[in-house]
Amino acid sequence: MAAEESPAPLGILAGGGELPFLLVQASRASGREPFVIAFNGFTEQRVVAGTRHAWVDLAKVGQTMRHLHEAGCQAVVFAGGMRRPSLSSLIPDLRGAAVLAKIARAGGDDAVLRVLVAEMEAEGFRVLGADDILGDLIARAGSMGAHAPALDTWSDIRRGAAVVRALGAVDVGQAAVVQQGIVLGVEAAEGTDALLARCGALRREGRGGVLVKLKKPGQERRTDLPMIGAATVINAAAAGLVGVAVEAGEALVMGRAQVAAEADTRGLFVYGLTAAELA
Repeated sequence: MAAEESPAPLGILAGGGELPFLLVQASRASGREPFVIAFNGFTEQRVVAGTRHAWVDLAKVGQTMRHLHEAGCQAVVFAGGMRRPSLSSLIPDLRGAAVLAKIARAGGDDAVLRVLVAEMEAEGFRVLGADDILGDLIARAGSMGAHAPALDTWSDIRRGAAVVRALGAVDVGQAAVVQQGIVLGVEAAEGTDALLARCGALRREGRGGVLVKLKKPGQERRTDLPMIGAATVINAAAAGLVGVAVEAGEALVMGRAQVAAEADTRGLFVYGLTAAELA
């Protein structure tokens, strides 16, 4: 009997944070060799340790495609955070210049990611979402720890959801902080941790607020699902919030057990909202 062929390597386009590292581990555990595109200035060294990889500059799109083809990749996944640089600071190759021209017309982050996904698909790669490989990271419905939203917190959760959807409709952000009906802050380019730090100074007396984090309406979910982790809970508590709400099935929870433990220790809820609760 002929030996079974090994699956083609998984191309991991790695930004910062924990997610690329987890994808490398999961790919190996499934018997699929990972091949990492490591971006200078963004990817952590530990992601590529002991792994086939290539270091590239962010705008070298043609070089990136060539490395993926040479490695034998058929599917790729975008993973990890990456602060969007100014286009004038980038030095593209020929393919990169064409892509940057499209990005310049694209607008918000989701539009940019759609451009990148389209380029990968046009090159013949299948684009996967991180949750296709790490399905256990997807947020589940209900409480993730011992605490649940109090009845008088639901109005803030619903207001936060409405604000985030409005922001997302114009491709701006994925998160908002609401306390007693007052919007303390919305997420833009600074990210969730900076949003929470800013809102801590704006909190009012009385019951604390909530962080609501949802994907944008019509978002390209393979590239940028909302994500929370233990640091989100710690920072939410430091900002005087009483909880964090995400959309069940449409957000990634990094380290579920640690998230639940931090929430329980600090008396916060972390909650996965169902479609009915968001209606």
